Amino acid sequence: MKYICAREFQPALLINILFASDSWTGRIMKRFIDLSEQEVLALAISNEEEDCRIYLNIAEGLRQQYPSSAKLFEEMAAEETRHRAMLYDLYRAKFGEFLPLVRRQDVRGFIKHRPIWLVRPLGLEEVRKYAANTEYETARFYRKAAEQSRDVSVRELLVRLADAEDKHEDLAEKLGERVLTEDVRAREDETARRMFVLQYVQPGLAGLMDGSVSTLAPLFAAAFATHNTWETFLVGLAASVGAGISMGFAEALSDDGSLTGRGAPVLRGAICGLMTFLGGIGHTLPYLIPNFSVATVASFVVVAIELAAISYVRYRYMDTPFLAAAFQVGVGGVLVFAAGILIGSS
Repeated sequence: MKYICAREFQPALLINILFASDSWTGRIMKRFIDLSEQEVLALAISNEEEDCRIYLNIAEGLRQQYPSSAKLFEEMAAEETRHRAMLYDLYRAKFGEFLPLVRRQDVRGFIKHRPIWLVRPLGLEEVRKYAANTEYETARFYRKAAEQSRDVSVRELLVRLADAEDKHEDLAEKLGERVLTEDVRAREDETARRMFVLQYVQPGLAGLMDGSVSTLAPLFAAAFATHNTWETFLVGLAASVGAGISMGFAEALSDDGSLTGRGAPVLRGAICGLMTFLGGIGHTLPYLIPNFSVATVASFVVVAIELAAISYVRYRYMDTPFLAAAFQVGVGGVLVFAAGILIGSS
């Protein structure tokens, strides 16, 4: 094995290594300023092709629930394809047929975006803004790189690319105005609201109601039977954890979401289980207070807040009049609460 001696070591070698590799991943990367005009043009072509595929993926993810927005991204993808063809024609005229492989991840400091197109379900407003934001950020990056470039031809090319990205941003806004009319946007927003209720609010509300109501009986039965705050806390903690696990599995196994549109079962189960636990542990925590009377009064107050919160969520998302929701939740809570006290006092 050959070793490099201290006298053979050259500082320039270390500098080249540091600038050429990512210190965290070890991946070889090149500074944007070190790209030749050929490589910059190849990078632009690669970017246009990648953006086209991203927009098509977004369109496919939106097609079933938001067809108008899907059409918007299909047109964006078509525009990216046309721009790639124009860039490639220019590249072949200057450099021939060979196209070096230069990608965003190969260039240090290039813009990195979270792959939202891989997420299901897609957030409607998030993907609507993605196109315009991407083009704006890319144009800004090109201009900043142009300011740092010492090569006149590269600088001019970067400015031209920045202008092209500005046009892409304008196109995204115009397509949004043309395809997404107020009526269409309102319908898609209402669809998004329904999906949010199905996938997040309903399992969360079911868990919160179960945790807040079903754990009242064992908690207050233990409280009035023992008058011991620590033992009461342990009973409430056990009831909250058990109810959370039970409700989480029940929600996750209820359906796979393919027909109901309720989303991933694991996510629904996690939301339901967590909210069940929070609903039960809320009125259990006051029993960490050593004084039984103070702890019980504090727990009563927490129960009232929990029932009010449940009533508001039902009013806000389930189209239930607030007084009707409060009455329904209150009656159930009082019955369970009274059952616990009677059992504990007997």
